[in-house]
Parts: sequence; C-alpha cells; structure tokens
Amino acid sequence: MLDRVLIFDTTLRDGEQAPGFSMNAVEKLEMARQLAKLGVDVIEAGFPISSEEDFEATREVAKQVGTVEGSPMICGLSRVGLADIDRCWEAVKYARRPRIHTFVATSDIHLKYKLRKTRAEVLRAAQEAVRHARGYCENVEFSPEDASRSDFDFMCDVLEAVIEAGATTINIPDTVGYAIPREWGERIARIRERVKNVDRAVISVHCHNDLGQAVANSLVGVMNGARQVECTINGIGERAGNASLEEVVMALRTRKDIFGIDTRVKTEEIFRASRLLSHITGIHVQPNKAIVGENAFAHEAGIHQDGVLKEKLTYEIMRPEDIGRSSNRLVLGKHSGRHAFRVRLKELGFDLDDTESDKAFKRFKDLADKKKEIYDEDLIAIVKDEMTQLQETYSLDYLHFVSGTGLIPSATVRLKKEEELFQDSGVGDGPVDAVYNAIDAITGLKGRLLDYALRAVTSGKDAIGEVTVRVDFDGTVLIGKGSSTDVIEASARAYLNAINRVVLPVAQKLKEVGP
Repeated sequence: MLDRVLIFDTTLRDGEQAPGFSMNAVEKLEMARQLAKLGVDVIEAGFPISSEEDFEATREVAKQVGTVEGSPMICGLSRVGLADIDRCWEAVKYARRPRIHTFVATSDIHLKYKLRKTRAEVLRAAQEAVRHARGYCENVEFSPEDASRSDFDFMCDVLEAVIEAGATTINIPDTVGYAIPREWGERIARIRERVKNVDRAVISVHCHNDLGQAVANSLVGVMNGARQVECTINGIGERAGNASLEEVVMALRTRKDIFGIDTRVKTEEIFRASRLLSHITGIHVQPNKAIVGENAFAHEAGIHQDGVLKEKLTYEIMRPEDIGRSSNRLVLGKHSGRHAFRVRLKELGFDLDDTESDKAFKRFKDLADKKKEIYDEDLIAIVKDEMTQLQETYSLDYLHFVSGTGLIPSATVRLKKEEELFQDSGVGDGPVDAVYNAIDAITGLKGRLLDYALRAVTSGKDAIGEVTVRVDFDGTVLIGKGSSTDVIEASARAYLNAINRVVLPVAQKLKEVGP
C-alpha cells in the first residue's frame, strides 16, 4: 500500500461542470499551472469527447503542463464507449504521464432508468473499455458510478474484472453524496476484503457534498485503505460540490497523529490556488469557508482575541503562513520603489516579465496615490487585472460619466484599438448601463448582461472594487473581470475584458499563453 495519499484534482473537469464555473482553454491552462505548483499528483483536465473546446483544453494542458519534468499526471475522463476512449487518448497522449479515466454506472437505478442495460452488459462493457484504454497507456482508472447505491457484490465483481483487464486505480464514487461516514468507511474496508486482486490497484474515493459529508467521507476512506482522494479547489463541483482539496490536505497534515499519512501537496500554494480560481470564475469563497475563507484566521470575540495575542495556539490550529496566507497584510505604500514592488510580487507568486511588471507598477503607483494603505489583496487584484487586460484588442483610454437624482445617466468612453482611438457616448438606466451602451456603440458588439457582482478587495472606503460580469454575446456567455478604486471604471474594465474574449480567436489565445 502507498505510504502517502495521492491527490487527484478534478477542478478542471467535475468542478467546472457546476453552473457558473465553466472555464475556457486559456483559463484551464492558467489553473493547471497553479495546480502543478501546488503539487497535486493528478490533474483531471476535462472530458474530451463532451465538446471540441474541452478536447482542446485537455490537449493543451497535456502539452503545456504535462510535459514539464516532475509535472502531475494528466488525466481525461471518458465513458466506456471505445470512441470516447479514443478521443480521450488523443487529448492526453502528449503528457509525460497520461491517464485515461473511464466509468460506467453500476447501481440498479442507473442501469434501469439511464443505461437500460443488464448487469452482464455493463460488466462486459467495463472490461472491454479498460482493456482498450490499457492498450494506449499504463495508467488506467475505472469508476463504478453511483457506487454508494450499487449492489455491493455486483460492484465488486465489476471491480475485480476491470483490475484483471488492466485498471491500475479503482475509484469508488459517492456520486450523489448519499453516504454517511460510518457506512462509507465500512464499504471501502469491505472492498479491500472482497475484491481478490485489489492489491494490484490503488483504491480511490470521489465524494460529493449533497449531505455535507464529502470531506468526512474522503477522510474515513483514507482511514480504511484508500490512497487516492479526488477533490477540487474550494470544493466546487456538481450540485453541492466535491470534497474540498484544501480541507482534505490540511486535515491529513494537521491531524497526522490520527491519520498517520500525508500528501506531497505544497500547502503554501493553497491560498493562491483558491484565489486564482475565484478570480477565473468570478465566484468568491464564502467568508466562513474552512481553510481559505476570509474569516478562517479572523478573531473578533474578546476572549479569542485575548487568547491569540498571548499564544496563537489557543485558537489557531494552523498558521496562515502554512497555506500561503500572509499574516502581515500591509506591505507597500506610495514611496515604495520598483525593486520592493517586484520582490513582493515574487513573494506572492507572480513572476512577471518587464512589460507586465512595468504596467503593474504603474497601476500600483496610481493606486498608492489614492489609498493610504496597500494590502497584499490590493496587489493581487491589480496584477491579476493587468495580466487579464494584457491580451486585449480594446483598452480603456478615457471615461466620463454623469449621474444623479433627476438626471439621465450618460457616459462618454474613449477606447484604444492598436494605435487608433475611438470615442462615443451612451445613456442608460444608471452609470454602468450608460458606460456599457457607449462601449457597445464603439465596438459594434451588443452584450446582454446576465450577472453583475461587485466586491471590495480589502476593507475601508478607499478599497479596490473588483467587478465580475457574465455577458451573453449572441448565445456565447463569457465572464469578464476588472478592478479599480472607482467602481464605474472597474465595471467598464470588466465589460471590456468580456468583449476582448469575444474578439480574440481561441488559437491566438492558446498561442499567447505559451508553454
């Protein structure tokens, strides 16, 4: 049995299937690079046969992330159909260590109502699929979907057959989050006893959070012999989500006295991965979220504050530094120079080239003139915003708006495209609507705003406002992000970010991301 727990990250596959969390190829590449820095063992990059974009994204992750020395295994998901497996292999074959993950439901509910197949047909299809996948690569994973509601003996027969056919990992999924810890632990233990050739494969668990038990079930699985946990950053995923990677990893590390086993995850990269995912998807972590929530290391009650001031261990079982979170948040001000700025960015995990650094430094100095205190979160926001805006067709050159009680809100916008300037005006129900109408008039694109979210990056009246929008351009829904101390400017930047995603071809996006 393995002497550590493998972390199989499915943020880019199961995670992005959740409504509002979809990612394009560029965003998947950015997230995959951070997952590699985090030190996960396997990245499930997508479901290649599900769409052309998912195929391209999985292939690019395999090519650009999976070929680096020491990189994680790159995995693609497929059903048991042979064409699915062929398509999956076409996407992951470029990685140093490719894996094919194939699955079929084994519960009677799924067999009767979804698959409309007999148990014998499903067992045969599972065997054939694994054998076919094994013809392509050594690492083949098999999952009996809806394992928690499957007939135990039949499921074990399937597992035994697929291991015989060449599966190197057998993943036991609680697909609908039905299990509770005691029964789930017993099921994993019984699989080890019942499946004769189980010693030839790694047992994995994939738990959903419909009853709030995903992390608990994953951990009890480890206690009963599972040596791979499938999870996602921030616990995103179908319905109520998946087991949260940060919670699983930090529970194993913090309570090693109980579990006696750890992962190889570089925990100092956890907070950065969490915030990157929030930035990409535009969906922020709830404040009381374990490990990565804003309140995870905050103390307001007097008794707690008194205890922490005397000794942090009184109310903190982990250090914020353990997950890459700075305990000293105030870092720079308006008198800080370029060198200190670049050093701090490197400490925060940003390795910018000269062009990126110059643009980010200008944004920093502009911000420092407006704010008394600059926090790490401010720096992360402006750098991320600047990196997002670098690949742009249109950039904001000038913005003026008028709004107030008894006035019709109006805006004048000037955009830069290459070396040309274009200016137009618009009116609307409010200043943001007026700005967007002016931008539409310049670009000739008409976006329909589906969702608009504004959050303060830090506290205080002078905080940076971070705006995230979801915009529908003739059936293509895209997310845009922008930040500024002026929320109308941030709104304009977010909308332009979405427009630039429309006008920039996918092939060019992939090229500009680079290896």
